[in-house]
Amino acid sequence: MLRVAVIGARGQLGSDLVSRLGAQAIPLGHADIDISEASSISLALDRDRPDVVINCAAYNFVDKAETERDQAMLTNRRGPGLLADYCREHDLKLVHVGTDYVYDGQTGDRPWTEADEPQPLSTYALSKYSGEQLVRAHCPRHFVVRTCGLYGRNAAHGKGNFVETMLRLGRERSELSIVSDQRCTPTATADLASAILDLMKTEAYGLYHATNSGDCSWFEFATEILRRAQLKTVVKPITTADYGARARRPSYSVLNCAKLERVLGWKMPSWREALANYLIDREQSKRH
Repeated sequence: MLRVAVIGARGQLGSDLVSRLGAQAIPLGHADIDISEASSISLALDRDRPDVVINCAAYNFVDKAETERDQAMLTNRRGPGLLADYCREHDLKLVHVGTDYVYDGQTGDRPWTEADEPQPLSTYALSKYSGEQLVRAHCPRHFVVRTCGLYGRNAAHGKGNFVETMLRLGRERSELSIVSDQRCTPTATADLASAILDLMKTEAYGLYHATNSGDCSWFEFATEILRRAQLKTVVKPITTADYGARARRPSYSVLNCAKLERVLGWKMPSWREALANYLIDREQSKRH
């Protein structure tokens, strides 16, 4: 039986992976492993002896990273690099989760392919890109999987789940102002987990884009969330400049997932279908 270490096992994506893996999973939280320390990696992985390592751990505070650069680099660059070294030395497969934020958004309306050159705009984006570069350079048996706008049932406090945030604010407020000039593809962790686990079983190593299909602005996504939840909150479009976030975001970060689809033989659901499934699952879970 294939043994799979899931680092960041208590997060949104990690918990979905652990759930699907069942007895194959070796769930590792921050108390079990510190990926910024080689000794901690060795201690945890020597003990558990996995065949595959999936790294879902990341510093995801995009705006705070502008003032907490060292912490972002420690977790997002040094950590993946050390994991890559360990996996190379022990001939393990390594799956590392990347981000659409590595791009600058300047393609017009053509989804980004794996061949396009990243141009990170923020400290967070640079730290993530630096980490994936180390994985690709140091570990031959790697899958680097870039994704976007993850939302899942097990959202850690402060880490962000846009759907849950919109549902909460939709109940609390009569009007919301949401950015309308950033286009991407919000992705359900349930779908991404399925793609990662199928990809992991192959030997088709390399860089992949993996999101739900289609694209939308955050304004369109928020509008659809509230419509499906039958909340009457008014959603008003604003610009990125109006919002005034500290870190720069790409204006267009839709990812082309054709390479992944060729390898897997299936396509991830549309963002609308993924959202509908998430909300149905959410309601069913509340009843049990």
